[in-house]
Amino acid sequence: MMHQMINFKIGNMNEALAKEILKWKYDPPYDFYNSNLNQDTLNELLNGSYDAVLTDEEIFGFFCTGESAQVPSGHAVGAYEEPMVDMGLGMNPKYTGKGKGTAFCNFIINCIQEKFPGVPIRLTVAIFNKRAIHLYKKLGFMEKGAFTTDQNVKFMTMIKK
Repeated sequence: MMHQMINFKIGNMNEALAKEILKWKYDPPYDFYNSNLNQDTLNELLNGSYDAVLTDEEIFGFFCTGESAQVPSGHAVGAYEEPMVDMGLGMNPKYTGKGKGTAFCNFIINCIQEKFPGVPIRLTVAIFNKRAIHLYKKLGFMEKGAFTTDQNVKFMTMIKK
């Protein structure tokens, strides 16, 4: 079976794309990542740290760097003290679980490494998200630390040097 190369490109995050992303609905247990479309969530996506990942047809996903990629509860336990580039991402739910994550994540990692050459990349992932953790390990990320939020969600930080 031939794997079709996906032609990803970076798009400027704008209000139309942000609204589209905030309408995405994931199946359980990934429904944890569902957002509500409101002014706060819209402002977050338009804060300048988010980029859209587009194909020729549509929005495939997005990524962010910096504080937007951090889980606020992690600060209390020092999860973000080391100077690194934090990476967050989201994939259009119609593509999740279909073997497209490697190409998607490699594209994002390459974009970040071009912008921040030689700086290690850190990401924070919910521990229940085994599918993502498996992918991140395959891409060279190593487990670093873990913490639990006030809402009792367990997260893990992972680092790629």
